[in-house]
Amino acid sequence: MSNPLEIARRESSVLRISVRTAVIMLGFTLVFTALMAGTYKLTEPLVAASAAAEKLRLIGEVLPPRLHDNDVMADAIVLPPQKALGTDEDSRIWRARKAGQPVALVFEAAARDGYSGRIGLIAAVSADGRLLALRVTSHKETPGLGDYIDPKKDRNKARPWITQFNGLGLSEVPRDKWRVKKDGGRFDQMNGATISARAVTNASGRALAWVVENRDRLFALPANSRYEDQGAKQ
Repeated sequence: MSNPLEIARRESSVLRISVRTAVIMLGFTLVFTALMAGTYKLTEPLVAASAAAEKLRLIGEVLPPRLHDNDVMADAIVLPPQKALGTDEDSRIWRARKAGQPVALVFEAAARDGYSGRIGLIAAVSADGRLLALRVTSHKETPGLGDYIDPKKDRNKARPWITQFNGLGLSEVPRDKWRVKKDGGRFDQMNGATISARAVTNASGRALAWVVENRDRLFALPANSRYEDQGAKQ
């Protein structure tokens, strides 16, 4: 039969080992957390700068720099989720101006009904209501079939599919014709891959109509303010 004193010593030894292990693990956790926090603080400006550079690159794809002389990244407003744009979280809308006069609005939108889900978009609409350019920023469409909506994947390098929207407004293409030809509209689609084209076309028409309807207020709001309307969160 074990001696009670021996049992007590063993239990005390186990407790000391457990406490020491816990203290060591806590120390490692604190050091690791401090290192991670320090690394984040050091890299945060680089990450932010990289994200800003990528956003500026995308803006440059739909809005030629020669068209404006202001800092579009600074001349922006916050846009709450908009059903017409397909957005479900806050985004930004950038205002381009030349000699102080409105030139274009650049904004992000989305087609939620792509063949493989959401298709991210960025577009520029001129002050007189024309869609200057449209680009796909993200998608999961079928490679070699529906991914022609992205000009980098489109085999027609001379005239990518998505460039057919360039320079058109609702005065040239009425809202009810802002659809693919298969649906009775104006725009081409690739045979066998209509869903992707339909999603982008319909989304761009909805977005264009919303921006044109609200452009005066969008241009008038102070930089870094927040656009609000009764239908903003739907």
